[in-house]
Amino acid sequence: MGDVHIEGGPRAILTVGDVARRSGVTVSTLHFYEREGLIHSTRTAGNQRRYKREVLRRIAFIRTAQRIGISLAEIRDALGTLPAARTPTRHDWERLSAVWRDDLDRRIRQLEHLRSDLTDCIGCGCLSLGVCALQNPRDEHGREGPGPRFWED
Repeated sequence: MGDVHIEGGPRAILTVGDVARRSGVTVSTLHFYEREGLIHSTRTAGNQRRYKREVLRRIAFIRTAQRIGISLAEIRDALGTLPAARTPTRHDWERLSAVWRDDLDRRIRQLEHLRSDLTDCIGCGCLSLGVCALQNPRDEHGREGPGPRFWED
């Protein structure tokens, strides 16, 4: 099925299949995004979903944010800052990505730290190592309970 011609001109309203094909996500992902409040659709009299064409940019925004490690909750919060749930613009992306920059920098530092210590350290505690000469001599942090201790800054 091709794009649906609805009031507002050709391609103004898309079926779920059209959106899935054009956005590169599955229909089930679209349904999930909708349940999570990330995108919105209207329903036909036959209860079929219809999307405004602008949803494609919103999905691109969601997918890009996910690729850089932003959680769906943070993406939903960010999209919620847009007036009348409109489609994000380049200015919106610049503003929101600046907010996420500090978190990304923190994660980059964590990964660099992990890469440097990967051979000798696995987070002190995550496998109940008796001694970690790097950060946990005499298993001092093992008394704090199970799990890694040095993954966060």
